[in-house]
Amino acid sequence: MAEVSAKTLIPETFQGARDDIAGQLGMIWELIKAPLIVPLLRLAVYICLTMSLMLFMERLYMGVVIILVKLFWKKPDKRYNWEPIREDLEIGNAAFPVVLVQIPMFNEREVYKISIGAACNLSWPSDRLVIQVLDDSTDPIIKDMVEKECQRWASKGINIKYQIRENRGGYKAGALKEGLKHDYVKHCEFVAIFDADFRPEPDFLRRAIPFLALNPQIALVQARWRFVNADECLMTRMQEMSLDYHFTVEQEVGSSTHAFFGFNGTAGVWRIAAINEAGGWKDRTTVEDMDLAVRASLKGWKFVYLGDLQVKSELPSTFKAFRFQQHRWSCGPANLFRKMVMEIVRNKNVNFFKKIYVIYSFFFVRKIIAHMVTFWFYCLVLPLTILVPEVDVPKWGAIYIPSIITTLNAVGTPRSIHLLFYWILFENVMSLHRTKATFIGLLEAGRANEWVVTEKLGDALKNKSKTLKRPMFKIGDRIHLLELGFGAFLFFCGCYDFLYGKNNYFIYLFLQTITFTIMGFGYIGTIVPGS
Repeated sequence: MAEVSAKTLIPETFQGARDDIAGQLGMIWELIKAPLIVPLLRLAVYICLTMSLMLFMERLYMGVVIILVKLFWKKPDKRYNWEPIREDLEIGNAAFPVVLVQIPMFNEREVYKISIGAACNLSWPSDRLVIQVLDDSTDPIIKDMVEKECQRWASKGINIKYQIRENRGGYKAGALKEGLKHDYVKHCEFVAIFDADFRPEPDFLRRAIPFLALNPQIALVQARWRFVNADECLMTRMQEMSLDYHFTVEQEVGSSTHAFFGFNGTAGVWRIAAINEAGGWKDRTTVEDMDLAVRASLKGWKFVYLGDLQVKSELPSTFKAFRFQQHRWSCGPANLFRKMVMEIVRNKNVNFFKKIYVIYSFFFVRKIIAHMVTFWFYCLVLPLTILVPEVDVPKWGAIYIPSIITTLNAVGTPRSIHLLFYWILFENVMSLHRTKATFIGLLEAGRANEWVVTEKLGDALKNKSKTLKRPMFKIGDRIHLLELGFGAFLFFCGCYDFLYGKNNYFIYLFLQTITFTIMGFGYIGTIVPGS
């Protein structure tokens, strides 16, 4: 049988049209590349290199300061007045200030007993302690369970109050604000706040309260988070690396140099007078904790971070929960920056250098530039320069500076330094969502005030096979088109670099493609969809 040529299967008119379209597209590309694409991409490279240098200088500054702090700075209990509070023979427990403990929660089936039990076991005179469970749960079964747990502790003589609201207005900020309005709170001097998955040690108040009681200029004492499920999966290890740097370096440096840092929203103790002077809790952004901290700092209040005072907590171990959390943590600060930057500039209670630190270092570099440069440079601009060889990225910007920044980030978690390369790939994927959230916050777009409570698994983690029910995943939960789309884009750029490139970026691009694809299909975290 005679061979069938391609021409007999594909009409010549179709072939001609196809070749003509390809030729026209190629001609259009050549026409716009030199006058338009190349200058725009070169400008994008310059902008990304500038942002990289800004981030590099910030990380280098933090690294130098943290070394000086560890070597020469006095510990917080030496910089400020501190001595343990003891019972007085004459006045008894009156030597202890009255402390309110607030535990905000929302449908916390798996962890409500943990946080309530830890709060009720705090070592503090019972007549000088008020525990307030702020339950915004919408599930009546869970509300009943939480209320009965509070009644159980109340029957043991614990002064615990179960508070509910008619609606969730203001979310967590609204609950905390409403909790401070009750009559029994008026005689409380300080308020300790713990999210539902946090479990403070019994001596927490005895170690934290003296800083506030003996130093009237201090408004906040912040403890460090420790994670009970850091080894649950690779995703929780990656989170631990990022958060350990935040606590070990960022919080420590802010506390030691400017007595300012962002309140982490939990595991901290506030002076109630400082909260009131700063204007109370506000729900204008999704970072009510940072909002309050900045306003209190502008009033002249000081903050203390205690790295050796640690509170156990839980990391999000499902990709869906982690994405929602990161959206809130990225969108909120950007939105707050938009709303407060001029207020900070005009403030007369703090000096010029502190203003520069808050605006440039705390907000602009850490909350905006850090997210954007990771995504724009390493996931978009660098791959595009492969397709446009006329634009070159210097090695110091593409390799050396990112390597140094990454190494500096690793100091917080030495035990995970062997996972550094995986952390880079993971963070690059998450930078896509953080950058999107940052723009939403800056522009105050549709999801700027979206608040989704981070799912917690609690004791279910200890016995996953028996107690952890695998949920039914919708297709939207399982397939993440944005990650898969960027994975396809990076794969195309990697193939092009392999065939025609000269910088061997394809090695990085293929590895990043794999990471985007794995996360795009939802195969990350403790619960794998469809497994």
